[in-house]
Amino acid sequence: MLLYLVRHGETEANRKGLALGQADIPLNEHGLWQAGRLAVALAAQPFAAIYTSPLKRAQETAEAIAGPHGLSPTIEPGLIEMDIGDLDGLTFAEVRERFPGLLEKWATPEGQATTLFGSESLAGVQERAWRALEAMASRHGDETVCAVTHNFVILSVLVRALGIELSHFRRLRHGVAAISVLEFREERVRVRRLNDTCHLETGDNH
Repeated sequence: MLLYLVRHGETEANRKGLALGQADIPLNEHGLWQAGRLAVALAAQPFAAIYTSPLKRAQETAEAIAGPHGLSPTIEPGLIEMDIGDLDGLTFAEVRERFPGLLEKWATPEGQATTLFGSESLAGVQERAWRALEAMASRHGDETVCAVTHNFVILSVLVRALGIELSHFRRLRHGVAAISVLEFREERVRVRRLNDTCHLETGDNH
C-alpha cells in the first residue's frame, strides 16, 4: 500500500500557536485555502480510499481532497489527535506556568509512555494509529490511499517508520497541510516523502 499521510489545514489554534488536541475546531480561512491546494496537488493520485480523523479540521481537509476523486472520506477513529486534557487551548508559556516541568518530563522515554496530559500517552497514540494503518494496508493491498490526521499522530507514525525512538519525535516537523508518503510492504515500511509543502508555495495564499 502507498499511503499519503496528510496533516489537516490550519485552524485558529494553529495560527495562534496554541496547544491543540481533541478540541473539535474547524479550519480557518487560510486552512480552507490549504485544503484546496491539497485537493489540486493530489487530484491525479489513484486513491482507492480516503480516511480521516473524526475531528472537523481533518474531515474538512479530507472532503476537499476527496472531491476530485468522487469519493466520500471514511472516518477512522484511530487517526484522532492525542487527548491532551487541560492543555487544550493554552499557549506554551501558559503550559509552562501552570504545569512546571511537565513538557521537560514529557520529552523523556518515561514521559512518552505515561498519561501526563489527558487520557492517553504518546506511546498509546502511536500504537492505535499504527494498528489503524496496518489495517488499511491489509485491506488495500497494492492500492494507494490517503489518511488525513494530526500532528502527534503523524510524528509518532513517522518515527516508528524511520526506526527512531519515540522520545526523539521532536527531531521531526510536519507542517499543517503537509504531505508525507509511506510505502507499506510485508517486510518493511519505507518513507518516500517527508513534510512536503511545495503545493502551498504557489497561488494566492492570502
